[in-house]
Amino acid sequence: MTDRQTTLGERLQARGVSRRSFLRFCATTASLLALPPAMVPRIAAALEAQKRPSVIWLSFQECTGCSESLLRSSSPSIESMIFETISLDYHETLQAAAGHQAEAAREDAMKENWGKYVLVVDGSVPMGGGGFSTVAGQSNVDTLKHAAEGAAAIVCMGTCSAFGGIPFANPNPTGAVPVSAIVKDKPIVNVPGCPPIPAVMTSVLAHYLTFGALPELDHLGRPVVFYGQNIHDRCYRRPFYERGQFAESFDDEGAKKGWCLYKLGCKGPTTYNACAVLKWNEGTSFPIEAGHGCLGCSEPNFWDNGSFYAPLSSATDLSAGKLAAGAVVGVGAGIAAGAAIRAAQKKHRAAKPAPAKEEPKA
Repeated sequence: MTDRQTTLGERLQARGVSRRSFLRFCATTASLLALPPAMVPRIAAALEAQKRPSVIWLSFQECTGCSESLLRSSSPSIESMIFETISLDYHETLQAAAGHQAEAAREDAMKENWGKYVLVVDGSVPMGGGGFSTVAGQSNVDTLKHAAEGAAAIVCMGTCSAFGGIPFANPNPTGAVPVSAIVKDKPIVNVPGCPPIPAVMTSVLAHYLTFGALPELDHLGRPVVFYGQNIHDRCYRRPFYERGQFAESFDDEGAKKGWCLYKLGCKGPTTYNACAVLKWNEGTSFPIEAGHGCLGCSEPNFWDNGSFYAPLSSATDLSAGKLAAGAVVGVGAGIAAGAAIRAAQKKHRAAKPAPAKEEPKA
């Protein structure tokens, strides 16, 4: 029996992973996906029976930050358990093979698993000219089309592949577009972030392996369980916002006391992500906790949405009066100011076009 033919249950048993540890992993996965405890046995049964799925990881116009983020997860962790049980058949940064051997390995894996493999893409796709980004003499767009044709599903890892990211920003010299502007006939899940949170991507993969389908997605193709609420509503600094206590500079008394960073440009009210809950480095911290406002990196066009250090009210209809009007402490309080800002956020999101819906440039 080959390594790829072994089931996850057999592989974990061979590696000395106890049944208790595996069930604890399944319970954590259910929690991350906001599934009830009753789903834990189903997750366990489905994962145990799974053979190692083939994953093809393509990197286009990107900085390798998405791969680096995933690799920084420590063991034991959800990330390491999941990625020890898939067959990562192609990844330019991690693979041992090079040159013709590497490309032959990708083609062989795709042929053997045609229609079944998961395609992970990080980086935007240049459409302005074939020479902007090529691998093995083939343009990114041609490689993507060929790999997508045999994929069961596509995971866009990071904002560049999901929405175009920094390469898509004005003046966009390479004619960069997101994956969804090219691939129209495959299920796609966007996991944006610059870079995204490792547990988010691996949980999406676990959901697909368990249920054979992608999780519920929002209007931008993001998993609702992770991108269904904005950072502002789950931020630990929210009580200071409710009281109208804002840092005026990065080194004033308000900043030292941990007051709200809205006036320093924090984009938390219009950014939808799980940073404030899952955090980074195994739940250690996230940018706002480190003293810097959210940049909005999981949203389309975040690089072109005005200064990172100007308050939102200078560019949107989220007025300072509305933002400071609250008097009740607590996240999600049903107060007039909270209702006003959520209504303004909804209007703001509905009015902003998503680049993922654009047609490829000629």
